[in-house]
Amino acid sequence: MTDTQLLVGSLSSDLFRVASLTQRGSTKAASRFLLEAKRWSEPLQKLNIAPYILNIAQDISSRDVADISMETAEKYLMYGVLLQNYALGQIAE
Repeated sequence: MTDTQLLVGSLSSDLFRVASLTQRGSTKAASRFLLEAKRWSEPLQKLNIAPYILNIAQDISSRDVADISMETAEKYLMYGVLLQNYALGQIAE
């Protein structure tokens, strides 16, 4: 597993957690996992990755951890799927 796969996969998992916890009404826990997601997104921006993955990483890095809503949860769920597909595609190559 490469560093890129580790970062992308970890970011994906944390975004899935943020989305799930937000939809269950646990915004405090969701904020904590968003903080973790930001931790993965920052080093990811320094790697040679697809532009859409870079955009996701930049968006996550710029978010306020207290900005948790159902709209952002849906966005994070979509981001999680895109990141997961990217990480799995990297394995296949």
